[in-house]
Amino acid sequence: MSAPVPSEKYRIDKWLFAARFFKTRSLAAEAIERGRVYINGARIKPSKTLSVGDRLDIRIGPYHYQVEVLALSNKRGPATAAQKLYHETDESRQARAELAEKLKAQPHFEGKGRPTKRVRRALEKFTSGE
Repeated sequence: MSAPVPSEKYRIDKWLFAARFFKTRSLAAEAIERGRVYINGARIKPSKTLSVGDRLDIRIGPYHYQVEVLALSNKRGPATAAQKLYHETDESRQARAELAEKLKAQPHFEGKGRPTKRVRRALEKFTSGE
Protein backbone atom coordinates (compact mmCIF):
# COMPACT_ATOMS: atom_id res chain seq x y z
CA MET A 1 0.00 0.00 0.00
CA SER A 2 1.37 3.33 -1.01
CA ALA A 3 1.66 6.43 1.11
CA PRO A 4 -1.58 8.40 1.25
CA VAL A 5 -1.89 11.28 -1.18
CA PRO A 6 -3.32 14.36 0.59
CA SER A 7 -5.76 15.19 -2.22
CA GLU A 8 -7.14 11.64 -2.41
CA LYS A 9 -10.38 11.04 -0.53
CA TYR A 10 -11.12 7.80 1.26
CA ARG A 11 -14.81 6.97 1.26
CA ILE A 12 -16.12 4.83 4.12
CA ASP A 13 -17.77 2.29 1.81
CA LYS A 14 -14.53 1.75 -0.14
CA TRP A 15 -12.54 1.46 3.07
CA LEU A 16 -14.92 -1.13 4.56
CA PHE A 17 -14.55 -3.15 1.34
CA ALA A 18 -10.74 -2.78 1.40
CA ALA A 19 -10.62 -3.77 5.09
CA ARG A 20 -12.61 -6.91 4.22
CA PHE A 21 -15.62 -6.28 6.44
CA PHE A 22 -17.87 -6.77 3.39
CA LYS A 23 -17.47 -8.88 0.25
CA THR A 24 -18.55 -6.11 -2.10
CA ARG A 25 -18.60 -2.34 -2.00
CA SER A 26 -22.33 -2.32 -2.68
CA LEU A 27 -22.91 -4.49 0.42
CA ALA A 28 -20.84 -2.02 2.44
CA ALA A 29 -22.88 0.91 1.09
CA GLU A 30 -26.13 -0.92 1.84
CA ALA A 31 -25.06 -1.59 5.44
CA ILE A 32 -24.21 2.09 5.87
CA GLU A 33 -27.57 3.16 4.43
CA ARG A 34 -29.38 0.81 6.83
CA GLY A 35 -27.62 2.36 9.83
CA ARG A 36 -25.32 -0.53 10.66
CA VAL A 37 -22.13 1.55 10.52
CA TYR A 38 -21.35 4.56 12.71
CA ILE A 39 -18.31 6.86 12.74
CA ASN A 40 -17.53 8.36 16.15
CA GLY A 41 -21.08 7.59 17.28
CA ALA A 42 -22.78 9.37 14.36
CA ARG A 43 -24.83 7.80 11.58
CA ILE A 44 -23.27 8.42 8.17
CA LYS A 45 -23.71 8.13 4.40
CA PRO A 46 -21.59 5.91 2.12
CA SER A 47 -19.81 8.96 0.66
CA LYS A 48 -18.52 10.12 4.07
CA THR A 49 -14.76 10.59 4.03
CA LEU A 50 -12.72 8.69 6.56
CA SER A 51 -9.62 9.78 8.45
CA VAL A 52 -7.04 8.02 10.60
CA GLY A 53 -8.12 7.79 14.24
CA ASP A 54 -11.85 7.54 13.56
CA ARG A 55 -13.76 5.01 15.67
CA LEU A 56 -16.19 2.78 13.80
CA ASP A 57 -19.08 0.71 15.13
CA ILE A 58 -19.96 -1.98 12.59
CA ARG A 59 -22.79 -4.51 12.93
CA ILE A 60 -22.69 -7.52 10.64
CA GLY A 61 -25.49 -9.94 11.42
CA PRO A 62 -25.40 -10.70 15.15
CA TYR A 63 -21.78 -9.57 15.49
CA HIS A 64 -20.69 -6.08 16.57
CA TYR A 65 -17.21 -4.72 15.76
CA GLN A 66 -15.67 -1.66 17.41
CA VAL A 67 -12.56 -0.65 15.52
CA GLU A 68 -10.17 2.28 15.27
CA VAL A 69 -8.87 3.27 11.84
CA LEU A 70 -5.06 2.99 11.66
CA ALA A 71 -4.51 3.43 7.92
CA LEU A 72 -6.48 4.33 4.81
CA SER A 73 -6.85 2.43 1.56
CA ASN A 74 -9.26 2.35 -1.35
CA LYS A 75 -7.93 -0.89 -2.80
CA ARG A 76 -8.76 -4.37 -1.59
CA GLY A 77 -5.66 -6.40 -0.94
CA PRO A 78 -4.73 -9.58 0.92
CA ALA A 79 -6.24 -10.24 4.33
CA THR A 80 -2.91 -9.58 6.08
CA ALA A 81 -2.77 -6.09 4.57
CA ALA A 82 -6.43 -5.47 5.41
CA GLN A 83 -5.85 -6.30 9.09
CA LYS A 84 -3.25 -3.51 9.26
CA LEU A 85 -5.89 -0.92 8.37
CA TYR A 86 -7.66 -1.12 11.74
CA HIS A 87 -7.38 -2.18 15.36
CA GLU A 88 -10.31 -3.90 17.05
CA THR A 89 -10.90 -3.13 20.72
CA ASP A 90 -10.39 -5.91 23.25
CA GLU A 91 -13.96 -5.56 24.55
CA SER A 92 -15.32 -5.98 21.03
CA ARG A 93 -13.20 -9.06 20.36
CA GLN A 94 -14.22 -10.63 23.67
CA ALA A 95 -17.94 -9.89 23.15
CA ARG A 96 -17.83 -11.47 19.68
CA ALA A 97 -16.13 -14.58 21.06
CA GLU A 98 -18.79 -14.94 23.77
CA LEU A 99 -21.58 -14.48 21.22
CA ALA A 100 -20.01 -17.10 18.95
CA GLU A 101 -19.95 -19.57 21.86
CA LYS A 102 -23.62 -18.86 22.63
CA LEU A 103 -24.61 -19.37 19.01
CA LYS A 104 -22.70 -22.65 18.83
CA ALA A 105 -24.46 -23.89 21.98
CA GLN A 106 -27.93 -23.32 20.54
CA PRO A 107 -29.68 -26.30 18.95
CA HIS A 108 -29.31 -26.41 15.20
CA PHE A 109 -31.85 -28.09 12.92
CA GLU A 110 -30.22 -30.08 10.17
CA GLY A 111 -33.26 -31.33 8.35
CA LYS A 112 -33.08 -32.54 4.79
CA GLY A 113 -35.92 -30.84 2.96
CA ARG A 114 -39.53 -31.86 3.19
CA PRO A 115 -40.58 -34.53 5.67
CA THR A 116 -41.70 -37.87 4.31
CA LYS A 117 -45.36 -38.83 4.50
CA ARG A 118 -44.60 -41.08 7.48
CA VAL A 119 -42.72 -38.35 9.37
CA ARG A 120 -45.40 -35.76 8.52
CA ARG A 121 -48.15 -38.00 9.91
CA ALA A 122 -46.14 -38.59 13.07
CA LEU A 123 -45.67 -34.82 13.47
CA GLU A 124 -49.39 -34.19 12.96
CA LYS A 125 -50.23 -36.88 15.50
CA PHE A 126 -47.78 -35.39 17.99
CA THR A 127 -48.97 -31.78 17.59
CA SER A 128 -52.67 -32.68 17.72
CA GLY A 129 -52.13 -34.54 21.00
CA GLU A 130 -53.41 -37.96 19.91
